[in-house]
Amino acid sequence: MPDVPPALLALFAGLVGAAIGSFIGTVLVRLPEDRTILTGRSACDSCGTAISPRDLVPLLSWAMLRGRCRSCSAPIGGWQPGCEAAAALIGAVSVLLAPVGLAVPAMAFGWQLLLLGMIDVRHLWLPRGLVALLAVSGAGFAAWRSWQVASLTPLWTALAGGALGFVMLWSVARGYRMLRGRDGMGGGDPPLLGAIGLWIGPMGAIGAVIGASLTGMVAALVMLLARRPVASDTALPLGTLLAAAAWVIFLVGGFGKSN
Repeated sequence: MPDVPPALLALFAGLVGAAIGSFIGTVLVRLPEDRTILTGRSACDSCGTAISPRDLVPLLSWAMLRGRCRSCSAPIGGWQPGCEAAAALIGAVSVLLAPVGLAVPAMAFGWQLLLLGMIDVRHLWLPRGLVALLAVSGAGFAAWRSWQVASLTPLWTALAGGALGFVMLWSVARGYRMLRGRDGMGGGDPPLLGAIGLWIGPMGAIGAVIGASLTGMVAALVMLLARRPVASDTALPLGTLLAAAAWVIFLVGGFGKSN
């Protein structure tokens, strides 16, 4: 069987990613409103008109419609194409940069993190069910790696990463509340880092915190330069920052260094 050029595989993964990104965009809108996700036709949020298949082509339909509903011309907004473009990028980059044999796990990890990160940046909310799914898939990934190498070491290391990730942020949140008398962190952040730790191990979890902290400082600096107010109680989507850092760590093989 002839080898498929990496560029062609990346293109295919990007197309698959764009389709998954379309679903992620739907979840981003429907989940916070407690609407059904897996059933029901897509419809315009403004006029309620069902969206035809020709207007559901990822990225292309949004561009052709110039970001507006065909029926009522209401703006669709940039979240949907943003999800589609980001998911397409995750698919293509996973094929080109993920460690050998791990492109599919990189995509699965990246797409889950994308959904969680998008929800957090838009709603400052990390749904428990989605965090639990990330944890279960991380444990499954670790079990698969243990089976590959015929050793329980990857699984034990993943469990250590999950425990360390949760305890690190839970301790910080608890200490902040004791000192300041109020919450300084969302309740979903410690479980999220715990789920991330199952994917990238203890050293990866530590790296994700460092990466998220550095990115947060850069974001705060950009806000200051843009003359936007930044105070001690300014809310930043920590889950989004952790998600971005964790996926980069996975791509560079951070899981391999720890498990």
